[in-house]
Order: sequence, then C-alpha cells, then structure tokens
Amino acid sequence: MELAELHALNADLHCHSTVSDGWLEPADVVRRAKANGVELLALTDHDELGGLAVAAATASELGLRFIPGVEVSVSFADETIHIVGLGIDPQNSGIVAGLRQIRSGRDARAVRIGEALAAAGIGGALEGARRFARNPALVSRAHFARHLVASGVMPDVRTVFDHYLVRGKPGFVEHEWASLEDAVGWIVGAGGIAVVAHPARYRLSNADMGRLLDRFVAAGGEAIEVVSGAHSEDEMRRFATVARQRGLLASRASDFHGEKESPVDVGRCNPLPPDLTPVWSRFI
Repeated sequence: MELAELHALNADLHCHSTVSDGWLEPADVVRRAKANGVELLALTDHDELGGLAVAAATASELGLRFIPGVEVSVSFADETIHIVGLGIDPQNSGIVAGLRQIRSGRDARAVRIGEALAAAGIGGALEGARRFARNPALVSRAHFARHLVASGVMPDVRTVFDHYLVRGKPGFVEHEWASLEDAVGWIVGAGGIAVVAHPARYRLSNADMGRLLDRFVAAGGEAIEVVSGAHSEDEMRRFATVARQRGLLASRASDFHGEKESPVDVGRCNPLPPDLTPVWSRFI
C-alpha cells in the first residue's frame, strides 16, 4: 500500500474498555469504532489483555481490521509514562507475567489513594471508586475521579485530577510501575511494536524527554503517538518533528475512554502529517 493510501486509512490505535478505565464493554468499543468509520482499531487497556478476545471476535464479525494491544504503566523520572504495545500476542508468557506483576500492586495503591483522600476530608472514596470499576483487579485514578464527580465534589474528571490526583495534590500517592526497558521488552518479546503514548502529557523537561526517547529506542521501541486526543495542534507539530528527527514511526490515537470524558471520539482524531510513516504500515 502506498504512503498516501496508508494515511487515508482511518486508524485508531489507542482506546480503552471497561476491562481497564473505559466506560464501554470491549465489544461496544468495537461497535462504536465501526459506526464512526474506523478501518483499523487497536484496543489498548491499561496493563490488561482481558478484553482482546471479545474485541477481536466482534471486529471479525463486523469486518473491521483489529490489532491486539495494551498500554503498559512505566515509572520514569518521577512520572508515570505509558507505553502502548501494538500487534502483541496476548498468549505470550512474558507479557502475561509482566502485566500480572504490575496489576498486583494496583490494589494496594488504590487503598493508599483512599486513605489519602480520607485524610483530606473525602471519606468513602475507595468504596466509591470500586463501584465504578468493572474489573475489580484494576481500580485506577480515573475510577476515583468518577466517584468524586458523581458525589458532587468536583464538576468533571479533569478537575478532580488537577485538584486531587496529580503529584503534589492530596490524593496522589507514589507508586513504582514497570521499568521502561521491561515494558518495551515485554512488548517486543510478544511480537509487538512499542509506542510512546501521548508524549505531551508528561511533565518532563526537554532533557528528560530526550533521555526517555534515547532509552526507549535503545530498548527496541519504534514509534510515538504524534496524533492523540490529548494533544493540541502545537503539540502534534512538536512530536511530528520528534518523529522525523529520530526516525520513529508515527501513531494516531483518540485515547478514547467514554463519550462524556474524552475530548476526541474513537476514530475522530486528526490525520497524521503526510510525510510521516504510519506505524500501521507494519500491519497492513
């Protein structure tokens, strides 16, 4: 397929279901994507592979090309970084064991977030968050945020994060995720391509971003999300330049979680700059 044809493909390679912190069941994410004109979809739940079989089966029924994926949580420079894996084998023992290890610490983190919020005068937050989590093994900050919105503490999820759940705020707790090298190694070992997710979201200096990308490439990473639902126009231009300078494949992603929470619907993100090589060229 020619580069122009690849760019014309409506590919969305990062979205979430109820298996992690999305609002829709895996099959419903796929149905929404199809209805929105998506031609190539990856489901990338946080540290979880449990929705891939249903999503793949639904995509097959609908005639939608599907890529099995995951979004792996990584600790780097006092930030939580997310690395998307595309085209992975969900049965690969290395990635299955690695993700299990990450999830094993999530429940303890959720308890500590609940305790921190209680100390800030917000009681019952853990129980409330668990009511929003369809997967009891994966209670995330998003579930706490949804509970606080539903309780009338804050008007929306973004405001909850800004006031309570990011570094320096009352509900933030330190947590050690996977190393960058482990995350990329699990993805590559499972036959996949590692992608730096929504790079503009990280509070990294230019020097730290450079170190992140150096280590990412050295570990076997190959791509970066240039277009993301979390990126402004200026940020997309910035990371298009990064992709060109470092010879990285470019990904396009809504990072869709739900209609009321996500700024961009699945399949409705901006196109990639025409000179970049889409990461999906490796799957078509």
